[in-house]
Amino acid sequence: MKKKLIKRVEESESDSQYNSDEELQEAFATGLLKPGLNAVIESEKNVRVNNVALLKQKTDEMKLRLAWIEMLDIVNGPAPLAPELALQMQEQEERRAKQAKGNQKLPQYKLGEDPVLNDFKRETMFHRQAQAAAIEGLSRIKKLGLPTIRPDDYFAEMAKSDEHMHKVRENLAKKQLIAQRSEKVRQLRQQRKVGKQMQIEATLKKHAEKRKMLEEVKKYRKGIRKDLDFLDDKKLIPKRNKGDKRTNYKQKMKNAKFGFGGKKKGSKKNTRESAADISEYKRPRKEGVKNGKVGKKKRLGKSRRVQIKSKQK
Repeated sequence: MKKKLIKRVEESESDSQYNSDEELQEAFATGLLKPGLNAVIESEKNVRVNNVALLKQKTDEMKLRLAWIEMLDIVNGPAPLAPELALQMQEQEERRAKQAKGNQKLPQYKLGEDPVLNDFKRETMFHRQAQAAAIEGLSRIKKLGLPTIRPDDYFAEMAKSDEHMHKVRENLAKKQLIAQRSEKVRQLRQQRKVGKQMQIEATLKKHAEKRKMLEEVKKYRKGIRKDLDFLDDKKLIPKRNKGDKRTNYKQKMKNAKFGFGGKKKGSKKNTRESAADISEYKRPRKEGVKNGKVGKKKRLGKSRRVQIKSKQK
């Protein structure tokens, strides 16, 4: 099958070539084909002429002769550079030069030739020129007596219907409400994080102050520190609730009983002052005497009475 198809294709190609040759012969016989039609003809080279005068003439012809208020075209220089911005640009140039000088990987540029800073200068120049053009344009418009601000009673018919604009307003209000909710949730989450962090910092600070207080007490007990000035430091004294009177009373009783630490050995030993002090001495009372008055004798116990009776017998 493949061989038959190949033969048919070859026969069709030979037939088409034969037909095209016959058509060419008939055209040559009738005089339609002439010698030299297929020859390569070199075309003349295009000569470009920079005719400045003609270009200016065409430009003047195309130029619109309208009033300035219709075109609002201004040719002016840039506005003066602010001193603080100039100082900032100078400091940035010096900073970039120092960074490039200390790093060999960065390309080395001379002062004022850094392309990064040149881009910033170019953008600043555009801004200054636009600012100067706006100032000059407003002054020209005011000289012409034309208003530049929309009046308070300005009224213009809307291109859209009120129903359509009401739907647009509702859609914008929904988007704004969703944005406000998400922002509020984000702020609450941030406040929770900040509050937790502050609580952790306060706890750590409290533990640090307590640790410092204990260290100072240890130093005093060991005799390294002689004074108790650290007790006056409000930062080292832990805060207590003023309303907790029970805790304060218990602490006072413990302090009165056990003291505040310090030397323990020989603390109860008498001194000359304590031996001579008789303010707390109480005279022993006699039996049957109470408050200087003689009363009834106290009855003896049973065993004592039995012994007395046996002696009497």
